[in-house]
Amino acid sequence: EAGAPADVLATADLRTMARAEEAGLVRAPQTFATNTLTLIVPEGNPAGVTGLDGSFDGAKLVTCAPEVPCGAATKQLVDGAGAEIAPVSEESKVSDVRGKVESGQADAGIVYRTDAAAAGDRVEAIDIAGADEVVNAYPIAVTADAGADGQRFADAETWIRAVTSDWGRKIMADAGFGAPR
Repeated sequence: EAGAPADVLATADLRTMARAEEAGLVRAPQTFATNTLTLIVPEGNPAGVTGLDGSFDGAKLVTCAPEVPCGAATKQLVDGAGAEIAPVSEESKVSDVRGKVESGQADAGIVYRTDAAAAGDRVEAIDIAGADEVVNAYPIAVTADAGADGQRFADAETWIRAVTSDWGRKIMADAGFGAPR
């Protein structure tokens, strides 16, 4: 929208892609992966956090801000569970939530499963009841700018076919992403 050159746009949620589509910036988006939330704690879980329950009392919880995709998903999950949380910080990026837990600045954080996987043994993941019901879809589309140029359009379509192929989906699964639903 600001003029940066791009042939393919992939977003972390459907809402962002819908805005791009409404602005005429992309065409024919399709979902290429999904993700769900999990709770992470530092190695050893020193605060004894067990889930969206009373174990958060006194614990420093970090989440994403509600206006970003991971925060919107967190709000949906927490509201659906009828839980109440009081984060000490709401971050603009899920990687910042993960970083605060990895560094010990927070006792727990709600992140995507892919972020928990990327943290490796620096964190422990705790399944959250109902998390599989809050699915974040990742769409991908050719930009309108690329669509105006035959070669760029063909290259963009080739890239999207690679991402959505069995090979691409295996790479995504290895990183912790789910298949499109």
